[in-house]
Amino acid sequence: MSTPKPLEQHLPPLPLRTRAALATGRLAATASRFARRGHGGVVGGTVALKLDPDALRLLGRGRTTALVSASNGKSTTAALLAATVRRLGPTAYNENGSNMSSGLVVALEAARETPFAVLETDESYLGPVSEATRPRVIALLNLSRDYLERGVRYKPLARHWRETVEAADWPLTVVANADDPLVTWAARGAKDVVWVAGGDQWSEDGAICRDCIVRLQREGERWWCDSCGQSRPEPSWCLVGDVAEGPGAVVPIKLAVPGRMNAHNAVFALAAAVALGVDPATAGEAMAEVGDVDGRWGRRDVDGRSVRLILAKNPASWQESIEIAGPSGDALVFHLTARGDYNAKDASLAWDAPLERLAGRDAIATGVRTSDMALRLEVAGLNVRAVPDPVEAILASPPGPVSVIGNYPAFLDLRDRLDALET
Repeated sequence: MSTPKPLEQHLPPLPLRTRAALATGRLAATASRFARRGHGGVVGGTVALKLDPDALRLLGRGRTTALVSASNGKSTTAALLAATVRRLGPTAYNENGSNMSSGLVVALEAARETPFAVLETDESYLGPVSEATRPRVIALLNLSRDYLERGVRYKPLARHWRETVEAADWPLTVVANADDPLVTWAARGAKDVVWVAGGDQWSEDGAICRDCIVRLQREGERWWCDSCGQSRPEPSWCLVGDVAEGPGAVVPIKLAVPGRMNAHNAVFALAAAVALGVDPATAGEAMAEVGDVDGRWGRRDVDGRSVRLILAKNPASWQESIEIAGPSGDALVFHLTARGDYNAKDASLAWDAPLERLAGRDAIATGVRTSDMALRLEVAGLNVRAVPDPVEAILASPPGPVSVIGNYPAFLDLRDRLDALET
């Protein structure tokens, strides 16, 4: 695969209509912030796209771009990849996690003159974002079920991804998870694929061959279909202990973010970075500097308690979160909020989480759905207390390290409250 040539620092000028649309979007974002309706960025991007639907394409022109998409891990992987690409030059990156078209417009406009872009992209937006930005690399990590009210969408999403990579008529490298059958089915349509042994601890959603609709066979890391012969591709990159091994490269993975899943995320970021022309050793050094991703993973002091926020939004991420928080020895707080915003009315996904692995541990249930969370923890065999307010739940934990595992609205609410306490 060829290394992309360095770009000129100055990108093509934007048409007057696009500049006017972006300016109007900025005014709308300011008004939204003034009215205290969120951070305002998504509002600004939405307005800009209404006035000029071509804004994303025009903002993306002339850049070397990488997209990162997945059901789980895309924020952390994008953060790790952005850190590595910055070693090549200034890089646009949607670090606030706004990963649909409107958020990407805001991120690209905020870094207007950067020759590189790393964009975390919502799974269902990969097609239009790819068509608009014509990325050099797309990293596809995994697909699994999400909130029930969003629909059990991973099967149509696999088709959407496949159509996206098949439609690319420009030089594109797809970095794809060889361990996830849904991702491999989607990525096989790409002309250039770099396979990564990315781990697939939650395998229930990829249990069926998408061509034959029969159950896949599994033995260790291998999976295959007895009917059509489709099988796990041979990965080019894999994680061996704490080392990533790839074509002509052996890179120690030493991260500030916790967990085996994030080490796998780092291998995806490393493979994508190398495809963009970053030296592997340099990429490893850059990733080691990432300690916080939009409020998750980094610790903060709350009255003598070292608090870490962990996002758990679907069965796969619940499982990964438990594997991080469980062995840590942290006091445990489970924060469940399901009130209809952020696509989260459904609280039943907590019942898919393997909380039984924490049986016998003390825990506090909190959030809008405190009773639901407390019942799930009690059934799993934990010693549970109910403290409905999440900040009070943290203060009810013993001094020392505390892990707060919460779904998406719970995570956002508590992150913002803790940010306010620090200011």
